[in-house]
This record gives sequence, structure tokens and C-alpha cells, in this order.
Amino acid sequence: MSANVHLQWGAEALWQQLQPLLPGLSVEVLARAESTNTVLLERARLLGGARDAPISRPGELDAAAIGGPTPLGRRDADVQPCLLVAEQQTRGRGRMGRDWVSSVGASLTFSLALPLVPADWSGLSLAVGLALAEALEPLPPLLDAETAADTAPATAPATAPGPAPRLQLKWPNDLWLVEEPAAPGRGRKLGGILIETVSVGHRRMCVVGVGLNVLPQAVPDFPHGYASLQELQPGISAPAALARVAEALVLALLDFEARGFAPLLPAYARRDLLRDQAVTTTLAEVPAGVADGVDERGALRVVSGGVHLVVSGEVSVRLGAAGSA
Repeated sequence: MSANVHLQWGAEALWQQLQPLLPGLSVEVLARAESTNTVLLERARLLGGARDAPISRPGELDAAAIGGPTPLGRRDADVQPCLLVAEQQTRGRGRMGRDWVSSVGASLTFSLALPLVPADWSGLSLAVGLALAEALEPLPPLLDAETAADTAPATAPATAPGPAPRLQLKWPNDLWLVEEPAAPGRGRKLGGILIETVSVGHRRMCVVGVGLNVLPQAVPDFPHGYASLQELQPGISAPAALARVAEALVLALLDFEARGFAPLLPAYARRDLLRDQAVTTTLAEVPAGVADGVDERGALRVVSGGVHLVVSGEVSVRLGAAGSA
């Protein structure tokens, strides 16, 4: 698609849909940006009067990360939510500094910035990934234990019947499209999530960056294979994908702020790409093992001479040779 052709994003409709959930929200579309996360983080720094304010990831946060009073007479209320879309991203950033470059129409790249005050930041990227997956590929609702006991044999799992989902989540922040019929651990990368935060006075601004492949493309150097949304939803466009995920993302962030990750464990489990798969990690004490789901705070459980908890941050986890795409 020509760089001079702009897509119809329906920004006003998005604003009308999301503003009741996030008062003060603005919705913006840029034809071109280096990185939507970077744009929003720099704005937050400017509003806070601290251009060098440190940027951190949720897994790295502690109480000391929150700054003091907002300088230069600015008010905490100056930190307003913003949904920022870039039709083309030239220096998009993924986790651990990896590049994420997008092209007009072939990709959906956007960031949502909002003040967030959860009791515990752990598991936020998993909650975001789950919200995106559920919006793009809705599944029958899970049955709770009481309902399951009334409607199924005692030996049946407390989940809704149906085929395995094709959209699955690779801990801690990737969406994968698994092959059809679904094969454990077999798939290709569809998208990624980058969450960064910066303090503005007594508040912390959270910036959630999302990149999704929309159109099929030949990308020979894509390390895990390239998957696109049109394989799952033929004909879907980048604006249509944004319209589908935006409200779900906002609701998930507000729910996470109130309740944390623990209530999402059952839903995450049925989209867990790594569960029961051989994995390798960059942790010296857990170089390899078998993934055994995640705990209530979103830490990956790896069985290797015992159960080790691997938390997000600067840790990389890959499927072992048997499960590589």
C-alpha cells in the first residue's frame, strides 16, 4: 500500500466508545512515528518536568520508583490517557530491545497510555495478551467449578468444550498463531506487547504498546515464523482489528488494576503455548526444563530438578528443539 494512502481509523467512534471508561482520553493517529511507546513516554516526561525520568518495565518496579511532587507547578491531573496509533512505525521497540518495524496497512501498531495504580504489577503483560487474544478469537466461557459439577461428569475438566484456540500466548508477551489443527508448541508469531512505565509526580504512567501482523507478508528473517491476522480472520484490516481490541484492552487494564492477575489464571491456561513444552531460559540456574503453567502472579513455572519460578524482566524463554516453530 502506498505510504501516501491513509486508512480510515474511525478515531471519533473509538473516542466515543472509550472515553466513558477513561475520562479525559484522547485518540490520535500519526501517519509515521519512530515508536508510539517512545512518543507517549516522552510526553509523560515533559508533562512531569523531568526529561530524564527513568523508564521501567512492570517487573522491575518497586516503591522507590515513584517520584516526588510534580515539579514546575504541574498537577497530577495533567497525566491524561491517550490512544496513539501509527500507520507506519520506523523504530518500533520490542521486549529486550528487539526491533518491531511496521508498514502501512500490513501491521497494527498502537500504544495506550494511562495512569495505573495496581497493588501488584506482576502478570500485566499476560493480562494484556489474554485480552487481545479473547477479543480477536472469542472462546466459549469457562465453566466455574460449581457449574461444571452440575453439568458434566466428575472427571470432566471445568472448561467449556471445543477445539483448542489458535491464538495462544507465549510467556510473557507474545501472541502466536498455532497451526491448524492445533499442535502443542507449533506456531508462528502474530504479535507482541511492550509495557513501559514512567513516574509523573505521585502517579505512574503506564504505556502499553501493541504490534500485530495484519496482512500476509514474506518476512524471511522473522525469527519464529510470520503469522497474520488475515489467516484467522480473512479480510480484516488494521483499523478493524483496532476497533475489535481497543475496548477489551481498556477493560482488561482497569480490571487488572482492581484485581490483579490471579482471577485470569484459568483463562490464561487454555491459551498457554508453553505449558508442558520443553523450554530453555537465559537464567543460569534454570538453563532448561519443562514449562508447567504460571502462578497467581504470572511467573512461569519451570520444572528442572524441582519447580523454579521465572519472572519477567530481562529473561528470555524459548521453546526447546522439540517444540520450535
